[in-house]
Amino acid sequence: MTTRISCERTNAGDANAESLVCSFGIHRFRSHRVRFRSAKRRQLPIAFHPTRRAVSARRAFGRPRSDHRPSSHTARGQPVVVDNRPGAGTTLAADIVAKSPPDGYTLLFQDITTHGINAGLYSKLPYDERSDFSAIAFASASPLVLTVHPSLPINSTRDLVTLARARPGQINYGSSGNGAVLHLAGELFKKLAHVDLVHVPYKGSPPAVTALISGEVALVFATTGSVIPHMHTGKVRTLAVTTSHRSPLLPELPTLNESVAGYDLVLYQGILAPVKTPRELVTKLNAEINAIMSKTASREQWRRLGAEPVIISVDDAARRFAEEISKLSRMAVETGAKID
Repeated sequence: MTTRISCERTNAGDANAESLVCSFGIHRFRSHRVRFRSAKRRQLPIAFHPTRRAVSARRAFGRPRSDHRPSSHTARGQPVVVDNRPGAGTTLAADIVAKSPPDGYTLLFQDITTHGINAGLYSKLPYDERSDFSAIAFASASPLVLTVHPSLPINSTRDLVTLARARPGQINYGSSGNGAVLHLAGELFKKLAHVDLVHVPYKGSPPAVTALISGEVALVFATTGSVIPHMHTGKVRTLAVTTSHRSPLLPELPTLNESVAGYDLVLYQGILAPVKTPRELVTKLNAEINAIMSKTASREQWRRLGAEPVIISVDDAARRFAEEISKLSRMAVETGAKID
């Protein structure tokens, strides 16, 4: 029997999601599907494209291939076949999952781009974010971090707003790509702070942070995993987190909401199955994922990367997914963020 797990990686993906990879014994792929051959039903080995941080994934599956060709590994006694499926602004793998049999052998690892932002960016999707999936669990939640180049003559969010208003259209910000969460974060800041910034998209959060360090862009709403290694090097200056409450993981940083009223953006990641997947199976998968995320080693690993593990029931996950889709799709429309 073949098990499929499709994993959606957006350009905003970073070390936080890599921690999920490690927690589950996962290999990381960018917008892809993963097939598992299994003699036992209702297992939850999940595979993603290998990364430098996915040490436990290598232990679980054996040495992964360095290329993106299909390859076999062993996870918990099961051969694993990985087939890369990138493309279409994170919608390709989601579409594959939506149209797969609801037998528990196809899962989607996604974040707020896949289920939330895209609904407001695309006039038509090949699937319905709300009705074509069954929520299984959340994995993590984390803030983005407003980070600026140290050459900017500012020390706070209020300073940035003042400077941007004095220099309309002269300050640029980098993102992880058109339509991705870092792009939405910048557009939301522009709207709520009444400033005019120039968007510069990159292919992922780490390249955007690299551009910030080199001075190509003045600021980035960075993922925690991409910016934490640079926070105390003097190469960047961190100003605030994007969540409405201060993060216990970065308690020294104020919230954007303290200076820009109404600002609240959380980067979450979760796991979905095709709609009509049996409730019994969804509940079992939820329990397995929650058990993994409850382990001390998993929780500490996430927190080192600036993310909080999320333990949640199936019903609460379904409710939260629906709320986030409504909130983020509306936010994407209101900010005027575009994918072109």
